[in-house]
Amino acid sequence: MSGIHYSDPSQAQSHYENFPVASWLCPPRLRPPIAAIYGFARTADDLADEGVATPAQRVADLAAFRADLTACVAGQAVSPRWAAVFAPLGVQIRAFKLPAQLLHDLISAFEQDIGYTGTAAQPAHQYADHAELLQYCALSANPVGRLLLHLYGVTDETALQESDAICSALQLINFWQDPSRDIPNNRWYFPADLMAAHGVSRADLQTLQDTPNTMQLIAQCDHMAMTLMQKGLQLPARVAQCMGGFSGWRAALELRCVVHGGLRILHKMRQLQHRCLSQRPSINAWDGIVILAKALRQSKL
Repeated sequence: MSGIHYSDPSQAQSHYENFPVASWLCPPRLRPPIAAIYGFARTADDLADEGVATPAQRVADLAAFRADLTACVAGQAVSPRWAAVFAPLGVQIRAFKLPAQLLHDLISAFEQDIGYTGTAAQPAHQYADHAELLQYCALSANPVGRLLLHLYGVTDETALQESDAICSALQLINFWQDPSRDIPNNRWYFPADLMAAHGVSRADLQTLQDTPNTMQLIAQCDHMAMTLMQKGLQLPARVAQCMGGFSGWRAALELRCVVHGGLRILHKMRQLQHRCLSQRPSINAWDGIVILAKALRQSKL
């Protein structure tokens, strides 16, 4: 089985340091738990889709990984295979009382990935509608936002719902930014009902050729992601108010950068007139400056 097992703790640390959320904007005391969460999620994700393992082996690996998580949460010994992942995670679970169910939800999302990715012999599962896609986001994306809010000490229900909206929107934007990569790998993130409404078939998408119908389909997906993102736009201000001081300002600024990063991708999709089957909208250095400038303009100490 391939995947990142982190037999060498230095490999784990170098992988953790790539985590964009654990940036200079993040309060230093929160960088270790965020890095530990990322190392956990990254490893589980790699078990689900990296390398040449069979689906059955991937399922077995994730089951073993989940068993180690259960042991870690209970303060029991874990297997040596992922010790470099669960050692720091266990420390942070105890230090910050991290909700274990959110970590289990992430594993559930990766297990679902295995069942939803097709092969040459068996077509991939296709999400029936937007609601089913959001159910996946509730496992794959929303737990990350809720874990971050937990670390920030923000627990009110309104903030949690706003976080879910942002995280789901970012997940959808990632899906609809990448059809030129996902479709050749037999991964389908356009809901079947929307495809039917726009007269688009799987065969149409597999050509990776933009047509008026596919462009209209992606434009509607763009609108859905934007509508969802707008439901969470008050979260940075809420976090700043809850945390207070410079730490609150920094956390809110980082959240605004994340939001504007997603919005910038949607802007790039529109610049391409939603020709995303043949071209991939991406962020460059200038976009990074624009994102930071917009985030700073909305931030107040």
